Amino acid sequence: MTLLKSIALVSLFLAAAGCACAQSQSIVVTGAAVPIPLAEADRDVTVLPLAPNERPLFDSWFELLQLDPALDLRQRAPGGFIADLSIRGATFGQTLVLLNGLRLNDSQTGHFNLDLPVPLDMVSGMEVMKGSGSTLYGSDAIGGVVNVITHPRETPSLRLLTGIGNFGTNQEHLIGAFGGPAISEEVAVARDFSSGFAPDRDYRNLALSSLTSLHPAWGATSLLLAYSDRPYGADQFYGPYPSWERTKTWFASLHQNLGDHTEASFAFRRHTDLFVLFRDHPQIYTNRHVLDSWQGDLRRHDDLPGHAVISYGVEGLADSITSTNLGMRSRTRGSGYVFYDVRALHRFGLSAGLREEVYGSRQVATSPSLSGTAWLSSRFKLRASASRAFRLPSYTDLYYSDPANRGNPNLKPESATSYEAGVDGYVRANLRGSLTVFQRRSTDGIDYVRANSTAVWQATNFDRLHFTGVEAAAVYEPVASQHFSASFAALRGVTGTAILQSKYAFNYAAHSGVLEWRGTFRNMLIARTRIGVVDLVGRGPYAVWDVSGARATGRVRPFLQLRNLGGTVYQEIPSVRMPGRGILGGFEFVL
Repeated sequence: MTLLKSIALVSLFLAAAGCACAQSQSIVVTGAAVPIPLAEADRDVTVLPLAPNERPLFDSWFELLQLDPALDLRQRAPGGFIADLSIRGATFGQTLVLLNGLRLNDSQTGHFNLDLPVPLDMVSGMEVMKGSGSTLYGSDAIGGVVNVITHPRETPSLRLLTGIGNFGTNQEHLIGAFGGPAISEEVAVARDFSSGFAPDRDYRNLALSSLTSLHPAWGATSLLLAYSDRPYGADQFYGPYPSWERTKTWFASLHQNLGDHTEASFAFRRHTDLFVLFRDHPQIYTNRHVLDSWQGDLRRHDDLPGHAVISYGVEGLADSITSTNLGMRSRTRGSGYVFYDVRALHRFGLSAGLREEVYGSRQVATSPSLSGTAWLSSRFKLRASASRAFRLPSYTDLYYSDPANRGNPNLKPESATSYEAGVDGYVRANLRGSLTVFQRRSTDGIDYVRANSTAVWQATNFDRLHFTGVEAAAVYEPVASQHFSASFAALRGVTGTAILQSKYAFNYAAHSGVLEWRGTFRNMLIARTRIGVVDLVGRGPYAVWDVSGARATGRVRPFLQLRNLGGTVYQEIPSVRMPGRGILGGFEFVL
C-alpha cells in the first residue's frame, strides 16, 4: 500500500468516524513549556491514563504504549525485558523516555531506555509527544518523547495483587499510600517471575519504590526513590547464542517548586548490566557495565501581556561508565533554553523556542522549534509545527567491539528536522478524532551497516534518511463507562545513501493499527480488549488479540488476563520469537 493510498484510507476512516473530537479537559505537561489543556496543544500529544481500578487489566506499562500505533514497541519477552521503542520510524536511541519530566535514557545503549525502575502500580499514566522535542528536552528527542507520570494517591489505601499463569508465571504486587494534605507517602513493591515459554527465556523482576510528597507554604516537594533488579534468559537476543543478562537500576529524583513560577529538579540514576554470551559457560565471554548519570535543571516562567508566557531555564547533565568492553568514559553537557508562548483559548496559539546545548570540547547543538494552532470554528482546529532535534552517540555506538559488531569513535551526532500538520475536530462530547501528516529529514543518522551476511556490523553515519507518514485516530464514548478507539499509522522511509544491509534504520512498521474497547458494567465489572495489527517492512503483517477483565468493587477483586488469544506466531525483533497464548489470573485485595 502506497503512502498516498494510506492517506486516502485514513481520510475516509475519519469521515466515517465523524471527524470529531471530544474536548478533553486533560492538562498536559509534555511538549509544552507550561501545562496547558490538551485541546489547546499545538503538537501531536497523546494522553494514556491509568486509573487505580484499571491496574488488573494491564500486565505492564508497555501495554499502555501499545494503544498508539505510531509507537512501535519491540519486546523480547512479556513485560518488556530489553524492549525497544520507535516513534515514527526513529531508532530506539532516538526516542526520549522521561519519568516525571526527568531523563531515563541510557548513555551506554538505547536498549536500556525503557528500563523503568518503578512498578506499574505506581504509574498513573503517560503522555506521548510525537516529533522532535530537543528544544525542551535536549538530546535523543528526535522521533518523540514518552513521559511516564506518577501521582500521589489522594486517599490512604493498601492494595495487594497476586496472580499465576502459564509459562510458570506468578506475580505479587503491593502498594500502600498514607498521609494527608501536608505530607503523604506511597510505597510500592513488585515481584514478577516466569520459568519461560522456551528454554533460556525465563525472567525475574523485582521493583521497589517510594514517593514522598510535601506541601509547605513555599512550594510543593516531591522525592522519588526507586530500584529494580531484572535477571533473564536472553536466548537469541543478540545473535544465535544462549545468552543471559541481568540489569539493575537505582533512581532518585527531587522536584521542588519555588513559588508559583519557578521549579528545580535533580536526579541520579545508576544502571548496571551483566551480560553472559553463553549462559552455562560465562568464562567464554562476559561483559560488565556500570553507568552513573546526574541531571539537574532550573526552570521559570513569567506571564506577559496579551495572554503570553515566556519560559526559560538551564540544565546540566553528566554521566560516566566503567565497562569491561567500553572502558572508562565520561562526558558532561549543559544547556539553556527560552520559549515564548501566546494563545487565546479557542482562537489561536503560537509557540517558539530555542535551545543551545554545549557538549564535548565546546561543541554546540542548536535546537529551534515553531508551532501554532488556529481554530477554524468551535469544532475544528488546525495545528502545524517545525522543529529540529539531535542525538549524541551512545558509548556503545562509539566504542563497543565484539566479533560481530564494531563501534566507531569518529561518529558525528545525528540531527533531524521535523515537519508536521494536523487537524482535530470537536463536534460532540463523546466523539473525537484527529489526522496528522509529517516528515522527518535526518542527516548523519547513526546505524550499523554491513556489505553482506558474513561481514561485521559497523557503526556508521548516514548522509540522508527521510521518513514520511500519516496517522489517524478516532474515539467514541457512547456513555461515560464505555470507550471505543480506532487508530492507524502508515510510514515510508527512503535514503540517499547506498547501503546493502542496515541493522535498525529500515526495520520499521510500514502500517499498523489498533482497535480497543474498555468499559464498566453496572459499576461491578471492568474489562478491555485490544487488537493490534503490524505490517513490518520485509516481514509481512501479523495481528495480536488480548482480553482482560476484573471485578471493579469490593475488597476482593478477581481478575483474568488473556494474551495472544489467536495464538499468533510472530517476532517483534528478528529471530526472537514471542510466546503463544498466555493466561494470568488472580486476585486484587483492596483495603
